Amino acid sequence: MEAPLLDETVEGAVDYNGRPVRRSKFGGWRSASFIIGVEVAERFAYYGIASNLINFLTDELRLSTAAAAQNVNVWSGVAMMLPLLGAFLADSFLGRYRTIALSSALYILGLGLLTVSATLPYSSTSACQQTENRVPCSPSLVHVVLFFFSLYIVAFAQGGHKPCVQAFGADQFDGQHPEESKAKSSFFNWWYFGIAVATFATFTIVSYVQDNLSWSLGFGIPCIAMIFALLVFLLGTKTYRYSSEGDVENPFVRIGRVFVMAVRNWRVISSEIAHEEEILGLLPHHSSQQFRFLDKALIVPNSSKEDGHACTISEVEEAKSLVGLAPIWVTCLAYGIVFSQSSTFFTKQGVTMDRSIVPGFEVPAASLQSFISLSIGISILIYDRIIIPIARHFTGKPSGITMLQRIGFGMILSALSMVIAALVEVKRLKTAQEYGLVDMPKATIPLSIWWLVPQYLLVGISDAFTMVGLQEFFYDQVPSGLRSIGLSLYLSIFGVGSILSSFLISAIEKLSSGDGKESWFDNNLNKAHLDYFYWSLVGLSAIGFAAFSCFARTYIYTKGNTT
Repeated sequence: MEAPLLDETVEGAVDYNGRPVRRSKFGGWRSASFIIGVEVAERFAYYGIASNLINFLTDELRLSTAAAAQNVNVWSGVAMMLPLLGAFLADSFLGRYRTIALSSALYILGLGLLTVSATLPYSSTSACQQTENRVPCSPSLVHVVLFFFSLYIVAFAQGGHKPCVQAFGADQFDGQHPEESKAKSSFFNWWYFGIAVATFATFTIVSYVQDNLSWSLGFGIPCIAMIFALLVFLLGTKTYRYSSEGDVENPFVRIGRVFVMAVRNWRVISSEIAHEEEILGLLPHHSSQQFRFLDKALIVPNSSKEDGHACTISEVEEAKSLVGLAPIWVTCLAYGIVFSQSSTFFTKQGVTMDRSIVPGFEVPAASLQSFISLSIGISILIYDRIIIPIARHFTGKPSGITMLQRIGFGMILSALSMVIAALVEVKRLKTAQEYGLVDMPKATIPLSIWWLVPQYLLVGISDAFTMVGLQEFFYDQVPSGLRSIGLSLYLSIFGVGSILSSFLISAIEKLSSGDGKESWFDNNLNKAHLDYFYWSLVGLSAIGFAAFSCFARTYIYTKGNTT
């Protein structure tokens, strides 16, 4: 009886030749598996650069700890902001498939040049070795320029790749179909599980190669992974579902016109709006009661009566949905600031601690980030297979709990991770004082690096809730034509968070180092006070969560979706 349903066509989707697609032949988990594979390889490549970047900047480019952290945060911030540009190009001109393919090629170019820059010798190395005072060698200008040029090519490539791949993967499921709608909700969980697997491999393999073998090989391996990602993506070309909305008006023009018309009609009074709604035969709608200013776009300005036309109610509601995301976006920025610490100061803490497992073998400090991936993977499995079914039984919601509830719980765990990080840092500093190592920055503090594991685990568990929740929220709550933009808005939380973290570090560096005092981020971490910084982030997280809770309670889900 159900066999014919499996062969029905999917509305709004076509195959690679532009023909209507059969549900059983295109899309679904088969196509999504190719796309998840692409993301696994791409995340392996990206974190192969990002995870240990702070050590490359301090050890190879001779930057101070604070300067290196700022550079990492700025680069990470730019990389997470550029998806806004990539999503605009994809949704307006290129389409997601072509944007992914072109971005992957640019990615390979950037990683290749990065490998070359790490292979080039320092021009002043031999001269430094001949001196007796062993002044640290500085890299040549060409080396530095090539390195940062390559690094930002990777950032631009990620800007096109990141928002489109996930949106393209979710597009393989029909949200209007009961079974595929459930599969789409699981897709976001398994998507992040795949990322966790990729980053775990990166943190355990690539960071070891970079610390113990060579940086050129450590950058070359991610380049090979990205070549593999492009091949896997192209392999699934004939199985994908593609959007058939190419003849629909540019969504940016459509949304922008709403704001323009609303501003032009700023003098219009509410009675005129009500009259226009009555003429259009509109019934009161719960979401349309928000941001009533935009309802003025329903009326044609007097100066444009002859050739102008009003916006439709659906266009106004699309604009309202984007405006409604702003409070959630802003209040999640504190989480984005905390998120950026695991690849910077957490790593530098680990470098100073006892990293030996057996005599002659030391754990790379950056490899402890693998515990983030490990806890993400385990948390998602437990969440998807145990927590959701139980919660679904009590709430009746397909996803068990609402997206905003999931995000909020992760924010609490994120703040708790900073509490633990501060307490561990206090213990590290006390240990350095007890053993008389405060003035010996290169000495190994007799405190096991495994003390850092709890804070990494909590970061991972919080990511499994907040990051996955944000992905689904910003995909689901935007108009269908702006899905890539929705996901780029989610990514921009971490981009702006990283940049704000850089500004915060810079400001604290100046304030804390005045009057001859030791900076909180002193190059000698035994004299620094990272614990003060972590406590500051706890306070910032508390403020962010309080504001988030207020807006989350009043948020009205679009499309009647409360999942």
